Amino acid sequence: MNLSFFDQFMSPCLLGIPLILLSMLFPALLLPAPNNRWITNRLSTLQLWLFHMITKQLMIPLNKNGHKWALLLTSLMVLLLMINLLGLLPYTFTPTTQLSMNMALAFPLWLATLLIGLRNQPSVSLGHLLPEGTPTPLIPALILIETTSLLIRPLALGVRLTANLTAGHLLIQLISTATTALLPIMPAISILTAMILFLLTILEVAVAMIQAYVFVLLLSLYLQENI
Repeated sequence: MNLSFFDQFMSPCLLGIPLILLSMLFPALLLPAPNNRWITNRLSTLQLWLFHMITKQLMIPLNKNGHKWALLLTSLMVLLLMINLLGLLPYTFTPTTQLSMNMALAFPLWLATLLIGLRNQPSVSLGHLLPEGTPTPLIPALILIETTSLLIRPLALGVRLTANLTAGHLLIQLISTATTALLPIMPAISILTAMILFLLTILEVAVAMIQAYVFVLLLSLYLQENI
């Protein structure tokens, strides 16, 4: 059976049951179990420091009213970070390469920020659709443009995360396939390709972390606009 490059993005199944939920829940097993001790070991201390740093960075653009979202945003950031990084391991599956999952995360959270703004400050939220000082003939066109840009925000969130991770996985598979194919024919070129593959893998680790941060940061900025 011939496999294509895109087969790695298919959700694995066991006895007809999709395992995407299991792959999403597995990162939670890496977190330490809560206990009565403040400091247990170096790993839990490092994880607590990481959570503190992530929460601090996400709460910088928000005022005090937005700090209620700290637990949700930090949990989402940690979940995306672990899923993206674990997906770079061999023989693993990355759920965030599925547009359906990313849209399922982006759309409800974006809608929640929008509804909060419409409930708490409807005039300010609707005022974002029409910049101050707009000439009268341009008002209908600008309202249409701003409304469209507002509605495509969740789509942009989901597509950005999906496209970046999918492109990275495809590049890694293409270069690794080329490395294996060139090894018996041109060993020197194969070694050079393997070095490029190593550098690309380091780049993909950075992309996995950056994309998780950008996804949650944009949600926090949307939240700040509406509170």
